Amino acid sequence: MTDAERTAIYTDFHEKVLNYVNSKVCNMTQAEDLTSDIFLKIYEKLDTFDESKSSLSTWIFTITRNTLTDYYRTRKVFSEVPEDFRDDTCIDDEICNDEMLETLADALESLDERERDLIILRYYKGLTLTEIAERMNISYSYVKILHNKALSGMRGYF
Repeated sequence: MTDAERTAIYTDFHEKVLNYVNSKVCNMTQAEDLTSDIFLKIYEKLDTFDESKSSLSTWIFTITRNTLTDYYRTRKVFSEVPEDFRDDTCIDDEICNDEMLETLADALESLDERERDLIILRYYKGLTLTEIAERMNISYSYVKILHNKALSGMRGYF
């Protein structure tokens, strides 16, 4: 791949990818970091792109979506626990928590993109269904339907 091709891809898609990522993580610094990671992946995998299977924009946004999924899957909140507090029960709880996070990630992955976005906005970002309807530019009634459908789809994992 030539430098001109890389520059053209970056010029054509950087702002779109950055805006999309920022809309999902709502933190510009984190969005910029993720966008950089996405473009590194694009450049590393460009030789695997097949025009007969999808357009360049579809391929780039598939990489973007997968990177965001990985970001949410691997994102964990850590806190320090005093050494004298650790016992076997705590270790068992950590193992259960890790397994629950993996199950949750699998359940989220099973949803379509709109349902997954809704669940993330509701339970990770803490938005109300009304706020989600406004943000996703859809009716409140439809958000309720999507919310129930997404929760039903995820129940099979738990």
